[in-house]
Parts: sequence; structure tokens; C-alpha cells
Amino acid sequence: MSTKITILGSGAMATACSILLAEHDDQEVAIWARNPTFAEQIQSTRENKRLLPGVRLPDKVQVTADLAQALDGASFLVAAIPTQFLRSTLNEIRGYLTLNRPVVSVIKGLENETFQRPSEIITEALGSRAVVALSGPSHAEEIARRLPATVVAASGDLGLARQVQKMFNTERFRVYTNLDLIGVEMAAALKNVIAIAAGISDGLGFGDNAKSALMTRGLVEMTRFGTRFGAEASTFTGLAGMGDLITTCVSPYGRNRSVGERLGKGETLDQILATMAAVAEGVATAKSVFEVSEQEGIEMPITSEVYRVLFERKSPAAATHSLMLRPLRAE
Repeated sequence: MSTKITILGSGAMATACSILLAEHDDQEVAIWARNPTFAEQIQSTRENKRLLPGVRLPDKVQVTADLAQALDGASFLVAAIPTQFLRSTLNEIRGYLTLNRPVVSVIKGLENETFQRPSEIITEALGSRAVVALSGPSHAEEIARRLPATVVAASGDLGLARQVQKMFNTERFRVYTNLDLIGVEMAAALKNVIAIAAGISDGLGFGDNAKSALMTRGLVEMTRFGTRFGAEASTFTGLAGMGDLITTCVSPYGRNRSVGERLGKGETLDQILATMAAVAEGVATAKSVFEVSEQEGIEMPITSEVYRVLFERKSPAAATHSLMLRPLRAE
């Protein structure tokens, strides 16, 4: 018997997930796209030309703007909607989401107003239901082209995590299970802020030594912050933490790193955001994390300087100066 999986969202990661899921003969896959014109374009051309040009969708993947049609017979949902639009989208369509289907979240961010993680937004908007976070070093551009990648499926329900592991695992996409849902979601969001800092370093031409230091000390910040809110420290040295941090900080596909690089080269945030086709989650996350770290007294020097560059127009050079001249201490 086949299992139908419906993906909410039509971005690059949604498209990449559809390709992965369609590799299993016993899985049907549907993508729900809000925009009917965009849905028809992908359905007819079998290509997400705007975000993943040159990558063909398998014939079995159905793309539609008709939510009822997309959900018909679905056993699982995959949420692939940017964090800052997640709640409003779910509130708009929740009348169609009455069945208690488990949700797999591939979202990497935190909501500004509430500081909630994607799984918390999903359960608050849709009612109590099982949520699994699928995260790790996983750029959609590489997954869609079947380049090898490895991630984790995180849930407090190990049996459900194993179901999702089997659902997504392929010969080129390896999935581990993890019980630390909080840590995996926190790591996924926090690494984007550090990636902006790494990009700023690139934009300023500071070289490999500076970038390695930012990544290493950034991982310390991520761990310090995450464990304050119930995450396991070991999660941050695994795929969802260090693994995803490395990829996001070094890859040319990294939207957050790209934002930082352009800031380092002198562009303003408004100029950068106006020309981006996809969402850089780290911009909003930097605001959330900075505000909470100030309230909670959590030391986050890199994050604080990223926030000041993004929202207080502090120059990247001045932010670097502030970091380098902090009081000396033991590692």
C-alpha cells in the first residue's frame, strides 16, 4: 500500500524534498503551492525554474494550488514554509488540516514575535499533533541533484522519527534519528546568524583564519544559548549543529552567508533583501536571539554584533573591531 505525503510550500527545499520522497516506489508526493500560476508552471514544465533551474521533477510528483486536492489521501505533511510566514499560512489553511496527520518540518528559524520554534508554531496553529524536525547540512541545490547528504530526523517519539527516517532515506540521502527536537530546531536557526557573520568576514576579505574563529566561537554561542532553553549540548556537535554550520558558512548556496558577504562589501540590508529571490532566515533570527539573549543575560558577542550591523547600521569593520578587542579570557 502506498503512502501519500503532501508538502506545504513550493520553495527550493520543498522541491528537493519532493524529489527525495518520490524515489520510493511506495510513496505518492504532492506539492501545494499558494500561487496558482506558479503551481501550473511547475506542473507543466516539471521544473522550479525560479529556484532550482535545470532540475526536473519526477513525473509522479503532483504540483497544485488546490489544497483539498493536494491533501486528499495524505498520511504525512511536510512543512517547508519560511518561519516568519508559517503561522499566517497555517492559520489561513488550517480548515483543510483537520486530520491529525504528523508534520515533518524542514524549516530553519525562530518566530520574531513569540520566539517559538517551528514545531511549536505548528502545534499552536493546528492543534496538538506529532512533529518531526528534519535538519542538517542540506542545501536544496545539492539534494535536488542527488549529491550525497546526511541529516537527522528529530522527535521525542523515536518510533515516529524512525518512520520519517525510512520515508526520506535514499542511497544518496542518509538520515539518522535524534530525540532532541529542541536542540535540532535551535541549531537550525542559530547557525544562520553565525553564517551572516562568516559572510561579513568574507566580504571584508579577512581570510580563513578569521572565518574559522567565527565558526568555532559561534558554535560555542549556539550551544550556550540552546542549552539554556532545554537543548542537549551534544546536538550542537552533530549534524544539526556543527555539520549545518559548516555548510552554511562556506557554501556559495548559503543565503545567509551571501547576505553577510554583501554587507561586508558595503551594501545595505534593504538593498540586499530587495534583490533576493528566497528568504534568508538568519536576518529575522538575529533579531529574536539578540533580544532574548539581552533579556536572559546570555553572552552572545558574535550574534550581538551581527544584530548591530543588520539593524543599527553599525559598520562591519567596527563590529569586527569590537569583537577583537573584547576582554581577554580563557577559552
